[in-house]
Amino acid sequence: MQKFIRYILYSVIISISINADIKAQKKKRRPTHADSSLIKVTVPDSPKDIVIKYGIASFYAQKFHGRQTANGDIFSSLKLTAACNVLPLGIWIKVTNLRNDRSVILYVNDRLHHKNKRLVDLSKTAAEKLGFVSSGITKVKVEVLGKLRGRKVE
Repeated sequence: MQKFIRYILYSVIISISINADIKAQKKKRRPTHADSSLIKVTVPDSPKDIVIKYGIASFYAQKFHGRQTANGDIFSSLKLTAACNVLPLGIWIKVTNLRNDRSVILYVNDRLHHKNKRLVDLSKTAAEKLGFVSSGITKVKVEVLGKLRGRKVE
C-alpha cells in the first residue's frame, strides 16, 4: 500500500514539474537558428515514462580529448556530449545546473570510471554553457529525452 501511495505522489510531483516547465518554456523567447543546443521533444504520455535524476556533474579532463569513447566515437571537448553510468549509451539528456538554472542538451556516448560516484561527466563546452568550469562540479538535474534519430552531435 505504501508503494502505491509513493507512486501516486511521485506521479503528481512529476506532472506538476512538467506543467511548470511547459509554462516556463512558453514564456521564454523563441529559439533562433543560433540555438544549436535546442531540440524539440514531445512530452511523454505518462509520468512513468519520464526519467529525472539528480546528482553531481563534473567535466572531462583535457587528457581525454581525442580518445575513443565507450560507443566508439572520438571524444572532443568541443562537442556537447556526456558520460554516465546509470543511463544507456546513445540517448539525449537535458542537464540543468540547479545553482543557476542554465540548461543544455547532451548526447550520452561514454561511461565514467566504475568507482566514480558522480551522475554525469560533461564535455568542457557543456560545462561552460552551464557555468561551472571555475568550480569544477555542480548539482544538476538530468532529464532523459530519449533517442532522437537524425540528430548529429555538435
